[in-house]
Amino acid sequence: MNESGVAPVPKGREQWSSRLGFIFATLGSAIGLGNLWRFPYMAGENGGGAFVIVYFLFAFVICAPLIMAELAMGRRTQRSPVGALQALCEEVRCSRFWHLIGWISVLNPLLALCFYSVVAGWSLAYIAKAATGAFTGIAPDAAASMFADLLASPGELFFWYTLYLGANVYVISRGIRRGIEFVNNFMLPSLFVILVILAIYAHINGDPVRAWKFLFAPDFSKVTGQMLLMALGQALFSVSVATGALMTYGSYMSRDVNVLTSSWIIAGANLLSALLAGLVIFPVVFGSGLDPAGGPGLMFVTLPLAIGGMPGSYWFGLAFFILVFFAAFTSSVGMFQPFVGWATDLGRWSRARVAVWTGIGVWIFGITAVLSFNIWEDFHPLAFIPVLAERNFFGILDYTVSNVFLPLNAFLIALFVGWVYSRSRVREEIGLRNPLGSNLWTFGVRYLAPVALGSVLLFSLFGCYLFGYCD
Repeated sequence: MNESGVAPVPKGREQWSSRLGFIFATLGSAIGLGNLWRFPYMAGENGGGAFVIVYFLFAFVICAPLIMAELAMGRRTQRSPVGALQALCEEVRCSRFWHLIGWISVLNPLLALCFYSVVAGWSLAYIAKAATGAFTGIAPDAAASMFADLLASPGELFFWYTLYLGANVYVISRGIRRGIEFVNNFMLPSLFVILVILAIYAHINGDPVRAWKFLFAPDFSKVTGQMLLMALGQALFSVSVATGALMTYGSYMSRDVNVLTSSWIIAGANLLSALLAGLVIFPVVFGSGLDPAGGPGLMFVTLPLAIGGMPGSYWFGLAFFILVFFAAFTSSVGMFQPFVGWATDLGRWSRARVAVWTGIGVWIFGITAVLSFNIWEDFHPLAFIPVLAERNFFGILDYTVSNVFLPLNAFLIALFVGWVYSRSRVREEIGLRNPLGSNLWTFGVRYLAPVALGSVLLFSLFGCYLFGYCD
């Protein structure tokens, strides 16, 4: 830190080439399968409109202030999450306990990649299937069998999983500007263009009236404590809060980029993408007379079935799964970068070497997730823990990453920024000069976020014991 408390840019450390490059990269990290896959099926399972309103409220009230905090922490220190927390704690002489935030921020995304890349690999498999016209006129049994056959084949899953991870490693190895920024500058605008085109197509050929009613006419009788917690968890998952990506990407920001404006753009565009995904999927689902509460299979079973009976099904199906791949890829690159950035900052290894060995480690550990859909499908290694008793390796990874470590890290970030670190320094870094805005941000990170995130964490850890909810 220099005399003003602002970290100088380490010699040789890259920065984004422009503000737009930073925005695209950060949005790419936030907009992923959480928006295109998880949001539609969770909205479908939780009554539609009521879930959407609660989700949007949480995203702006709880998540947006934390987005600002993470970007500010990264830019102030110009370090990866591990180095950032060490520098911030040194600045205010706080306990080394808070270094835990940095370690969770670089290790949890690697765990997430072990199962996320398996699901993302499905998008590549479905691009290949769409390209061969497999969805045209497909029957219900054939749509279900297509997905079941993919999951039952370890060899096929390994192929797509390996191909997907390999592409991630290549992009990460090329660095910030030539790798991450270059890919996002192409994929993110393409993603939104495809989303808009598909939404228009779905409104012409589907049932938009029922879709809009389902998404925007809330039935507040659907609001339960469990639904509120699920909506908050989805908001965290979809905007990349506490994943390490925001803090890491913030560390490559130049000082002429406005953190406050960037944070609102990230939150708003992320929610827009989730909404557009719903406006692509639900008109098609309702127009085909199918169940919107299709669960995780909504995208890979229900949607191909709906697409098969539509005019131009070949092009719609191909474009849709290319869209899914773009969203997944820009997100998973953001999961790789926190760890690779930390290891590269140490200055002992080249970025390419770190990227390759990190990819190999994720690939080896992710084998457990691949086999969870076939050979090890019924193997429950933690059967002695009630909340994990019925989960295989994939389920354990998914649950611990999304329902334990993610809210835990967000909870710790809120406590650190709201109660431990100097709030005035964070507000200065964010650019909060309006007293009302500054007070609202402080109230959000000091009180609202810890209470809400603490509730999610307690429910995830002890809901099985207290309420019998072990799903």
